Amino acid sequence: MIALKPETIQTDRLALLPLRVEHADEMATVLSDPGLHTFTGGTPDTAQDLRTRYERWEAGSPRPGESWCNWVIQLRDAACLVGYVQATVTADDRGAAAEIAWVVGTTWQRRGIATEAAQGLINWLGKHSMHTVIAHIHPDHTASHAVAVAAGLAPTDQWHDGEIRWQLTIS
Repeated sequence: MIALKPETIQTDRLALLPLRVEHADEMATVLSDPGLHTFTGGTPDTAQDLRTRYERWEAGSPRPGESWCNWVIQLRDAACLVGYVQATVTADDRGAAAEIAWVVGTTWQRRGIATEAAQGLINWLGKHSMHTVIAHIHPDHTASHAVAVAAGLAPTDQWHDGEIRWQLTIS
């Protein structure tokens, strides 16, 4: 069984900070563009909705052997939050595997932030004995495809809920 807790991850421009309920107000603004939901559905959450979700995420997964690791992405030079990354970590007979996701607010897109955050996250996971990292990405979400490729993931022929499974095997 693996029990991971998120730790601060530093990259060249970013600090991935363990998510806290206190981040909800700023993140509600960061995630307020309805366009962020083009491929995932839904609508932007209110700050109260995010506080409720973040409380649940901070409490951790109710499933034994599963860890929820969530970070907000802070652009260090500007000292502002710009998005989030997350990993759901599970154990199997080979060790640990992680399913990851990333979201960067519209204002900060096209600056390589999602790529840098995903690479930082994967590097951190690699230090915690992950054998596989996966992401599920909508087939039309070309920006996320580019992030996945830059982070070392490759598309598979497997689908899940209308999304393609991308995978990285770590030796």
